[in-house]
Amino acid sequence: MSNSVTIRVPSRLHLGFLDLNGDTGRRFGSVGLPLSEPETVVTLSRSSETIVEGPESRRAGEHLSTLCSHLGVRGQHRLVVEQSIPSHAGLGSGTQIALAVASALRTLHQLPLDIGGDATLLDRGGRSGIGIASFESGGVIVDAGKDDSGRPPPVVARLPFPEEWRVILILDHGGHGLHGDAEIAAFRSLPPFPASGSGEICRRVLMGMMPALVEHDLPAFGAAVAAIQMLIGTHFAPAQGGVFTSKRVERVAHALNEAGAVGIGQSSWGPTGFAFAPSQDAAVRFVSAVQQTVEHGIEIRIVKGRNSGAKISSTKLDLVGS
Repeated sequence: MSNSVTIRVPSRLHLGFLDLNGDTGRRFGSVGLPLSEPETVVTLSRSSETIVEGPESRRAGEHLSTLCSHLGVRGQHRLVVEQSIPSHAGLGSGTQIALAVASALRTLHQLPLDIGGDATLLDRGGRSGIGIASFESGGVIVDAGKDDSGRPPPVVARLPFPEEWRVILILDHGGHGLHGDAEIAAFRSLPPFPASGSGEICRRVLMGMMPALVEHDLPAFGAAVAAIQMLIGTHFAPAQGGVFTSKRVERVAHALNEAGAVGIGQSSWGPTGFAFAPSQDAAVRFVSAVQQTVEHGIEIRIVKGRNSGAKISSTKLDLVGS
């Protein structure tokens, strides 16, 4: 029996939707990549009273209560959110904290994991399945979108992200992306996405991104990502104020591109932007080249793509005299 469980779950980049219309029977579909950092880390232990501490404690506590009721788990717990992915930044924080709490509770009480079921219960993965798939395993992920069954989108491809490549994150600590009711209203206000655009995105994924990953061809990978981002960003521009939500992030992204980084874009509704570099040394050079132009409140991080999912560890109950 475990008396403490710690879950480490990855943030993720959302690189673009495949088909926003759904006239084929499936809507959205996504391409994404889990990252080495930032992470959400939660520790759940048995306790004499229920205590929830740390960042995102309100949301984590609500998930714990919902899951205990759903699973029929009795008893009290101490839930500590030790660190969390920045919220409403386009990095998938909501899905990851929900799945972290769910998996911690199930592991603590020796119940089988049910990632897809818990995601549905906690109202995650409503559009993209990348966050759910990132919890299960890593790599560049393609999901096929949602049908009318209510199940999470199925993963149809998963390719390793080259270990030597790096992701340059551009974080805007002074802003946030659309979420909640504002996100729903934005989707409703936008015109239908053209079928030709969806066809072009799917072609860029299948004939651009995927072979580039297999062949470790970063320029081709970056060209595909940038093309997809431009198509998606242009469509969402009326709702988010431009191709990028944050003009400050946009300026840094273009500066990084001029310095040699490729595949610039924005994750989900932003404001987090990104670019790709062929190595750690190259990423450092690109960041150094733009550092003097970075405005206050903007943070640049060099991170790795993640080829593994959530990490679960537990400590056993130490019975005195046993």
